[in-house]
Amino acid sequence: MSLRAGVVAVQGDVSEHAEAIVSSGERHGESVEVIEIRSGGVVPDCDLLLLPGGESTTISRLLAREGIDAEIRDHVAAGKPVLATCAGLIVTATDANDERVDTLGVLDVTVDRNAFGRQRDSFEAGIEVAGLAEPFPAVFIRAPLIDEVGEGVEVLARWEGRPVAVREGPVVGTSFHPELTDDPRIHGLAFFDALAAE
Repeated sequence: MSLRAGVVAVQGDVSEHAEAIVSSGERHGESVEVIEIRSGGVVPDCDLLLLPGGESTTISRLLAREGIDAEIRDHVAAGKPVLATCAGLIVTATDANDERVDTLGVLDVTVDRNAFGRQRDSFEAGIEVAGLAEPFPAVFIRAPLIDEVGEGVEVLARWEGRPVAVREGPVVGTSFHPELTDDPRIHGLAFFDALAAE
């Protein structure tokens, strides 16, 4: 029986994430069906959920308009895995330091949007990630900075002393874009390692 992975497809790297989820599932012996989420009523049927990058104010507005925001909160409350990358991290946070972003509040962190600079300031760095044996080639593109983490939040990775990957319960958030590499280990860490631990 295959798992159903939903990728919020209002913006962001949908196809790249889909490929990474399927590839990671194969490594873990799991068959995965990936579906794109653009409207309400889909999230409740998903085992896994991914919020990709994009523009956080637009994403949060569309989630609220379609009623997807409440469904994501229910998904998290049920203990189902979520991976939120870049703008997805901003949207899942408790505080985005920006009134234009209506955050979901499912990840107890405060973030600073575009803290790593503009598009031209993008870079790649090998970072140590808790749970991964080898460094991960993280791609940072207009990445948010995690300013503060709540007591129940585990910091999985840092770059120059600053948190860039965190976990709280079933939610993993990254400042970087794991889908822009050929390395699906972050998706495995967020989804299949979590399922194996149940």
